[in-house]
Amino acid sequence: MPTLASTLRAGMAAAALTLLGGALPAAAQPAADTLATIRARGALICGTSPATAGFANPDSQGVMRGLDADYCRAVAAAILGDGSKARITPTSTQQRFTALQSGEIDMLSRVTTWTLSREASLGLAFAGINVFDGQGFLVHAAGGVTSARQLDGATVCLQPGSTTELNLADYFRTHGMRFTPVLIEDIEELRRTFLAGRCDAFTTDATSLAALRVNQGDNASRYVLLPELISKEPLGIAVRKGDWRFFDVVRWTHFALLTAEEMGLTQESVTQAGSSTNPDVQRFLGRTGDLGKMLGLENDWAVQVVRAVGNYGEVWNRNLAPLGIPRGVNELWTKGGLHYAPPMR
Repeated sequence: MPTLASTLRAGMAAAALTLLGGALPAAAQPAADTLATIRARGALICGTSPATAGFANPDSQGVMRGLDADYCRAVAAAILGDGSKARITPTSTQQRFTALQSGEIDMLSRVTTWTLSREASLGLAFAGINVFDGQGFLVHAAGGVTSARQLDGATVCLQPGSTTELNLADYFRTHGMRFTPVLIEDIEELRRTFLAGRCDAFTTDATSLAALRVNQGDNASRYVLLPELISKEPLGIAVRKGDWRFFDVVRWTHFALLTAEEMGLTQESVTQAGSSTNPDVQRFLGRTGDLGKMLGLENDWAVQVVRAVGNYGEVWNRNLAPLGIPRGVNELWTKGGLHYAPPMR
């Protein structure tokens, strides 16, 4: 039986909570059921960048194309059985986290670096790394610069409110160098500013810089991607912390793309793989193991993912390979890369 003292303490605590607005910390709030919300809505709302070639960029019909956009479709296919039910919503660098925190979007697949502070302080959880990247520099060939160490006193184009800004300041401070930042939020305006010669260098993820250079066509040789990478940029998919069932679905969708490539299952072949006697393939297809039910999905969820976008290698080859971006460390672990999926069993 509670004592009078314990009852008084409980009452005082409740009163204090009321005075503070009755709100618990975000991490202590009951988690929303994102899967149920998506099913009721009939669509997954997924935040991407507004225009980053290779990752999320509208085609001539206004359809968003790119690796990040394909991850949106892959998750929609896992949940709803149809990749076209991904409602892809462009978000700015400064608004992307607020959009996810507020529930405006269900997940963020937007060239976003996984960092401690973002996961610990923003109420977000990163479900996986879809591209291992690093921050680099693009410069004008006419300037004769061949190394980032030659950029002392340079004007540098970059977006505000990103890890790029902090990495740049750290690098120049470490090497006793000075720079003048040119901060522009709109990515298209920022690119035009650099290409017009108003900045000596442009810094962001090296994959995005390589894409920008290749997109200049016959003028690509006017620009040089410097060899230095000044940071680790593990680009990942983020969801709201606390809804761990949805987190599991997003994480294992990523792993399904990698596993499909390991198994040699492609967008074209996955529906004909039922005759395989490989027990790992049978589990992947949902024929045995009930893995889908464990995730709250249909047992053929992984088949739907691959049917929608292909395996990870196909996603890369469709979106990033045409831009001349080498796969490098983004190869599977079996080919010397860093991508490694836990067993699906």
